This record gives sequence, structure tokens and C-alpha cells, in this order.
Amino acid sequence: MLRAARPILACVLMTTVVACSGREPVADEANNTAGLPSVDEPVASLDGAPPQNTSDPANVSVPQAPEAKMPAALQGRWGMTPGDCTSTLGDAKGLLIISASGLRFYESRAVPTSDFQSGADYASGTFAFTGEGQSWSKFEALKLEGRDLVRTETKPAASFTYAKCS
Repeated sequence: MLRAARPILACVLMTTVVACSGREPVADEANNTAGLPSVDEPVASLDGAPPQNTSDPANVSVPQAPEAKMPAALQGRWGMTPGDCTSTLGDAKGLLIISASGLRFYESRAVPTSDFQSGADYASGTFAFTGEGQSWSKFEALKLEGRDLVRTETKPAASFTYAKCS
């Protein structure tokens, strides 16, 4: 009886291995999605007003800090890998561009809101994000540590280290 079950068991095992195998453990389109809001969640207003209609990004008003300016030491192009700084194909998913007015990521933009704070080598506060037809807000802290830029965010909590692009 056991001898007769071996070919069946082998077929089941082979089918399982083939069904679960793939070249990459994570689909390319799933990269860098940690921390993105659910598309079903409305964005709460910072002034306590009811959530706005986020189906059309043009309908979303973003309260920006009146004097929000990113510190000069943080401004520039920052990459998580060397390829992020040199790619000409538009696929630099780890590239962060910091300007005086905000942050630019691969597929989103962020501007500081009214609780923005900064010093010579840091900036933190809630940032209003837009990207891929969605809007959301998230706390971000940016700090120079030696020659590296460390970006920490919440919801979910994560920390990322960048090197300045030359």
C-alpha cells in the first residue's frame, strides 16, 4: 500500500513546488509599497474637517506650512543604492530628491504641513503626499548622520538610509 502511494505523493509534491516557485519572491510592482495607505481610506483633514473626496487629487487641498523650507544641508539628490543616482531609465525607485519646498520620491511627492520643524541638519513633521491618484499624510523625520541621510517614517514605522548623489 505504501509503495503504491509513493508516485501519488511525488506528483503532489512536484505540483506544489512548481506552483510555488517563481523567479522572484516579490513581484516588481510590489516593491516600495510598504507604508502606502489603503486606497479605501479617506484622508483626514488636518483642521478636523470631515475627510475629503480623494477620488480626484484636484479636489484635495493640502495645508502647507507657510514658512516651510527644507534645510539646505538636506537638499539635493539622495540614493538608497548607487544605481538610484545614475539611472537614466526612470527606474530609480530608491531616489529621494529634496528641494526647498518638499520631497520627491519615485512615484509620489510630499510637502510639509503646519507642524513642520527644522534645524541646520534635520527636518520633521507631517507631510502631505500625493501620488498615483492618491493623497495621504504621514510623519517623516529626516536627519543627517555623518554623510548619510536617515529618513524615518511612521504608519508603519520604518527607517531608510540614503547616500548623497554626486
